[in-house]
Amino acid sequence: MRRSLPWISGIALVAVAGVVTLAIPSDDSLTDPFLIRGSTDDERTSRTLRIAVQGSTFADEVAVPASEWSAEGNWLVITVEASAPHTETGAAINLATLTVDGRVFQASERPSDSLLHTPLHVGTALIGPLVFELPADLRHGTAELRLSPTTPTPLLDDVIVITLPLDDLPTTSQVDLIAPEWATP
Repeated sequence: MRRSLPWISGIALVAVAGVVTLAIPSDDSLTDPFLIRGSTDDERTSRTLRIAVQGSTFADEVAVPASEWSAEGNWLVITVEASAPHTETGAAINLATLTVDGRVFQASERPSDSLLHTPLHVGTALIGPLVFELPADLRHGTAELRLSPTTPTPLLDDVIVITLPLDDLPTTSQVDLIAPEWATP
């Protein structure tokens, strides 16, 4: 028994060291954002944003009639109602990403009539589009829409994450983008 005691003690120490190593959080987790999850049916509120998805559609072309700009492709247009919950300081959707099958797409800044970078106000919601240009074959699966006032990567801040099923979304040939407008109560 005395000969096996050091071996048993050594094995126990290695096992404890393994458990401690697994329990220690990674360096990235010290600065990760706080995810506020929801679905397209939910209104989500973070520190600086209040968000509700009003609708989504795929389009073969998007256009801004006011500026005569248009572009063909595989576009996903997500209509969002957004406001500031408590303060207008820093209240804007400055980072909008769509994650599908591990691939991340940022909202396009090409169309001028987008809710991206539009200042938000307390008590008064704006409704406007967020537009994503996707690869031609990407119209199925489940996506995660992530919205944050911080760019490029939110550190220790809230990020609203909305699950979006792509399979059931309608498809249209063209969507005319309208500048963000005040929501009716």
